[in-house]
Amino acid sequence: MRRTVSLLMLVPLLGATQTLSAALGITLMLGAVLGAFAICMSPLRDRLTGTRTLLASLTLAATLTSCADIVAQRWFLPWQQASALYIGLLALQCVALEYSGLFREPIAAIFKRCTLFAALMLLIGGLREILGHGSLGRGLSASWQGLVVFPEGLHLFTLVPGAFVLTGVLLAARQAWTRRHSVIKETHRP
Repeated sequence: MRRTVSLLMLVPLLGATQTLSAALGITLMLGAVLGAFAICMSPLRDRLTGTRTLLASLTLAATLTSCADIVAQRWFLPWQQASALYIGLLALQCVALEYSGLFREPIAAIFKRCTLFAALMLLIGGLREILGHGSLGRGLSASWQGLVVFPEGLHLFTLVPGAFVLTGVLLAARQAWTRRHSVIKETHRP
């Protein structure tokens, strides 16, 4: 189940992080919906079992996601229109995390995982914006055009295949970094 949840978390990570502002918006919305879901679902976990828990978590997640979507439509319409597909999938993320047992862990572990995921979303969103547009922070404010790093970017990085490429490069860099800093024990085999 954990592998399935990890793969489901790739959807907002790769799809909704075209720019830093998009990553920030979906991160804030995911945090708000997950937090409200965890608080509202905690008294129901002990009282419901089996199919009733699934039905309650589906209803609660869909309700909270719809409320967050309505708030985004009211105050952040341009961002909401660009991220509407991924906002609808937040309910699926809540239910999948519920059934993976994330909300039964200690609060410190939950907070650590959510913070790491949020940092990863912001990192990928920022890198995709720098590599794809050549600037950082474009769209965060109407009067500020962002920090221009270089005049033009590679449009591939603003698309989902570019997110896969960037994620592969980041994973390879992490593996090279951990391999270089780990103690390698050489053994002689006759």
